[in-house]
Amino acid sequence: MQPFSVHPELGALRDTYPAAAELARICTSGSTQVRMAVARLWLSEGIPFAFRANPALYEYMRTWLASRLGIDPKEITVVGSARLGQALDPGRLGAPFSDASDLDLTTVSPSLFERLVTDFNAWAMDYETGTVHPANQRERYFWDENRRRGHQLIARGFMDSRLVPLRGRYALAQSIGQTMYVLREKLMATPGAPKVSKADIRAYKDWGAYARQMALSLR
Repeated sequence: MQPFSVHPELGALRDTYPAAAELARICTSGSTQVRMAVARLWLSEGIPFAFRANPALYEYMRTWLASRLGIDPKEITVVGSARLGQALDPGRLGAPFSDASDLDLTTVSPSLFERLVTDFNAWAMDYETGTVHPANQRERYFWDENRRRGHQLIARGFMDSRLVPLRGRYALAQSIGQTMYVLREKLMATPGAPKVSKADIRAYKDWGAYARQMALSLR
C-alpha cells in the first residue's frame, strides 16, 4: 500500500494563520498542486483571522449575507488579509489586517454567479447600444475597462460585482452594492467585530474556478 505523499514544506505548515512571507515563498517555488492546496485549505476554510476573537459572529454574518444574496451560508468565505491576518499582495506582502483594510468576500455559488453574469451582460449590451450612458469621461473610461475585464473574468469562471454600475436596471448588482454598504455599517455597530474600510464580493461559479484563480494569484 502506497502512503500519502505530502509536500515537505506544506507538511511543516501547522499554523491556522501562517506568515504571508512563508506562504509566498512556498507558493512561488512549489507546484500548481501545492498552490491549489494552499488555496483550498488556508485561503477558504476555517475561521478567518478577522473573526478569530468571535467565531460565532462570522457565522451570523454569513447567515445574514446568505439571506440577502439568496444562497447558502456555506457558499460564502473571506479571503485577503482578513483571512490570514496579513496581505498576500506583492506590493503589500505581510501588511497586517487593520481597520483600514478591506473585507474581501468570496461566494462559490453557481446560481449567484449566473445571476451576476446576467446583470453584467445586460449592462454591457445596454452600454454598447446606447441605452445607458456614463455620466462623464472619467466614468466612460472605467466603464470601458470594466466591460473588457468582465468578459475576461467570466471566461475564467468568476465575476466581481463592482464591475456593474449600481443602477436600478441591474437589480442584483445594485442589491449587492447596498448589502456591502450595510454590512460595513453593521460591523461598525457591533462590539468586538472587525472594522473595515469597505466590503467587496467576488462570485465564483464553482470551487474549481476558485482554486484555480487563487493558485494563479499565488504563483
